[in-house]
Amino acid sequence: MVMVALFRFIPIAGAQNGGYSTAHASNWSFHFQTTVIAQQHSGFKSPYRGDNSLADTVEPSAQSLTATLFIGRRLWKGAAVYFNPEVSGGKGLSSAAGVAGALNGETYRVGAVQPQVFIARAYLQQHFRLGDASEAVTDDVNQVGGHLPSSRITVSAGKFSIDDFYDNNAYAKDPRTQFFNWSVWANSAWDYPANTRGYTEGVVVELIKPKYAIRFSTVAVPEIANYHLMEYNINAHSETIEFEHKLQFGKRSGTIRCSASGTYSRAPSYKEGIDALASKDTFLLNVIRGASENTSFGGHKYGLGLNVDQELNDNLGVFCRVGWNDGRYATWAFTEVDRTVSGGLVSKGAKWKRPGDVVGIAAVVNAISPEHRDFLAGGGYGFILGDGRLHYGHEAILEAYYNARLNRFFQLTVDYQFVNNPGYNKDRGPVHVFGLRGHIMF
Repeated sequence: MVMVALFRFIPIAGAQNGGYSTAHASNWSFHFQTTVIAQQHSGFKSPYRGDNSLADTVEPSAQSLTATLFIGRRLWKGAAVYFNPEVSGGKGLSSAAGVAGALNGETYRVGAVQPQVFIARAYLQQHFRLGDASEAVTDDVNQVGGHLPSSRITVSAGKFSIDDFYDNNAYAKDPRTQFFNWSVWANSAWDYPANTRGYTEGVVVELIKPKYAIRFSTVAVPEIANYHLMEYNINAHSETIEFEHKLQFGKRSGTIRCSASGTYSRAPSYKEGIDALASKDTFLLNVIRGASENTSFGGHKYGLGLNVDQELNDNLGVFCRVGWNDGRYATWAFTEVDRTVSGGLVSKGAKWKRPGDVVGIAAVVNAISPEHRDFLAGGGYGFILGDGRLHYGHEAILEAYYNARLNRFFQLTVDYQFVNNPGYNKDRGPVHVFGLRGHIMF
């Protein structure tokens, strides 16, 4: 059974990250990470359940494992190539179904839980100088150390996660060191194009200046909802544009990012899905849930995003995201959210003499369009949600974590999530979710 994927965060030049960087410049860059997450949730009230429901009884602990090798090689002037073999295995709670703001940012919805090897990224990146000024960049994950023009055009082409380049946030981006929940580390209303494991092929062009950046991309989309094969043609493609501007709040830095996206794919509309429920058209219903090939449908999904992070003092930062899509067409790659608002606070542990530790708390409210709501209420299924019926309510999530840096290479995290109305269903929940994460990087 083919299921959903998620991104792999790779910081761009100058971006804050989970501690991979070293002040070393050479023609090669080598880094490695491995992350293990275990989660368990409480039982909760549930008068009914469907094929994609979160289990209402206590499940056995669900574990996930990823290991990634990040290889970079400088080529000619301003150019480098990056290659990322990856191993992943395990599964999420209830196979990562039943909660739109999915609970583990390091797990996929795939049929096999045994570790599998694949190529996550393989792309070429070229920088074009626009001025005389340069800036030093450290050797980092998918970043060869050295100097880059402060003003430049950067072109990246090949295989990558589109989310590598967009929707960055200093405090809520990386599920390997920060928040677990999909709706906290990402704009979950952006149904960003990706294969089952979260990757696509295409081109990203960035204009990068000291105070702002503009980036545009065109990439392939899945042939089928949540599928491993991608396509790019006149009827199947996705474009995203983002404007990023540096903020100054007093003497403290921050960033605001505004994005817009448009995706052409074979996704049927939820109105077509509602009609299929009435006529018992199992072919179309299976297309929407990613269980059947689709050759005759198609639509255009639009989305908008706003993303802000702001440093408040040496140890404390705040962030928020707002996301929206038109909600007319079936979710095709990420998760079943059409509107989302999230925000939170993150603090370093300097006050309790643990400067390498980080504690964070965040809240999320997710919603779906009226058409999406009616489809689920009528007994429809996507590839993430479906209780067989629906007493609609906004899905609300609270998450808190403590990440302890035990040494230069190893971090250990405890995590708690509270989910009200899982899958937008007032008849089910609330749910308490407990997690433990180990992360090694060098």
